[in-house]
Amino acid sequence: MTRILLTMLALPAVALADEPKADKKAPKPLPIAELKRAEAVSFEKEILPILAAKCQACHAGKITEGKLDLSTYAAMMKGGATTGGVIAAGKSGESSLFLRSAHIRGPIMPPKNEGDPLSPQELALLKLWIDQGAKPPAVDAKITRTVTLSLPPAMVKPVRAVAINADKTVVAAGRGNQVHLFDAKTGEFKATLVDPELKTPDGKPAAAAHISLVEAMAYSPDGKTLATGSFRELTLWDVTAGKPKARIGGFADRVVTIAFSPDGKLIATGGGAPTEDGEVKLFDAAGKLVTEFKNAHSDQVFGVSFSPDGKLLATGGADKFVKVFEVPAGKLVKSFEGHTNHVLDVGWTADGKKLVSCGADSDKMVKVWDYEKGEKLRDMTTHKNQTTRLVFVPKTATFITCGGDGGSNLWNADNGGNQKNFPGAKDFLYAVAVSGDGKVVAHGGEEGVVRLYNGDNGQLIKELLPAGESPKKIDPPTPPKK
Repeated sequence: MTRILLTMLALPAVALADEPKADKKAPKPLPIAELKRAEAVSFEKEILPILAAKCQACHAGKITEGKLDLSTYAAMMKGGATTGGVIAAGKSGESSLFLRSAHIRGPIMPPKNEGDPLSPQELALLKLWIDQGAKPPAVDAKITRTVTLSLPPAMVKPVRAVAINADKTVVAAGRGNQVHLFDAKTGEFKATLVDPELKTPDGKPAAAAHISLVEAMAYSPDGKTLATGSFRELTLWDVTAGKPKARIGGFADRVVTIAFSPDGKLIATGGGAPTEDGEVKLFDAAGKLVTEFKNAHSDQVFGVSFSPDGKLLATGGADKFVKVFEVPAGKLVKSFEGHTNHVLDVGWTADGKKLVSCGADSDKMVKVWDYEKGEKLRDMTTHKNQTTRLVFVPKTATFITCGGDGGSNLWNADNGGNQKNFPGAKDFLYAVAVSGDGKVVAHGGEEGVVRLYNGDNGQLIKELLPAGESPKKIDPPTPPKK
């Protein structure tokens, strides 16, 4: 809603029914359908979708103009700190939400040029619901945005996720909305994973792994399952059959990070809508929800990592915190504060005594924490731009990072030393993976290319692309003016 709405909504609920003096020209009322029904209007099934479509842009999440939150029944009935009440139960003629939505009183909602007005049927439902007493839902749930996904443009093919299987024979890469498989020894293209049940909005086969971009992926410890995350969904692939065995929905937004527990029995995911509550979920190996960590972070979650014994889960998010939870209960154990920007990934040393976190801090630091003491051990300057991902070499204190400067490096968490570099990227890197013995390394990013390296000496083995594809063209930097 526009700022002019704040002035009117700041009046107490009774005054809202009075004739507005601020309007120079009275609005033209909208038509309201004649609705004859005896059954009660359902808030969750009939009113909530209207609020989601017509009101959420300005009155939900972190954006609550007039401090009016319409994302839940409780918040709506409470009104706002500066808006007063907007619903008078049983009295639609005294409820500012209805009066302004129907353009009976101004300022109108939604404002002109900021969304379509409520239809006659929607207004009739809202009016009847209020006149019936504005009854609450059985379970109060947040509004979720209605989003119709379409395939990404043909040229949008960033590599945002890579993974290497247990026997280091296959490198999997999420490129655009596709998942490609490559031979981890030679770099030769092997196959593309396609979900045959996936359809575009017009009902055509998507011929892809997901409709939207592949944001995250992880192999199970036994290498039999590949988990991939995208917008509001997690897909579990049967690696042998090359087909999905489960597609799990119900996520608030993108699934941007995935981790299997060391025994392969649990899958952790992280994500959530930007600027809203971070989302951390725990599933069993078949994809059944085990635990949803309530209020884990106050913003999007970018990193999840199981402790070596599988009893704890570390998370990092846009709220600048690193947190550790008990598994599977989801009980918060510890918080680590010190980052000045989004925490983009987390990981554990093999002994479980240290945590490492990275992110978008202005000082470009990776931080090493003493888990037991809850104290920071050291800062490590890693990349010239944000450090986007980190992955530990199993059973060691070494980890590999990649960053916005196109660099990828091997570090030692015990002494902070840089042990090896993996050069060659020409643009922003989003993802990095390493085999269980550290001998195979792969990373990818904005170019749409996966680079395969010898983990022992850091030498490039091959640039990986599916058949017939070419890397994104990178324009040379503009020379400075003399």
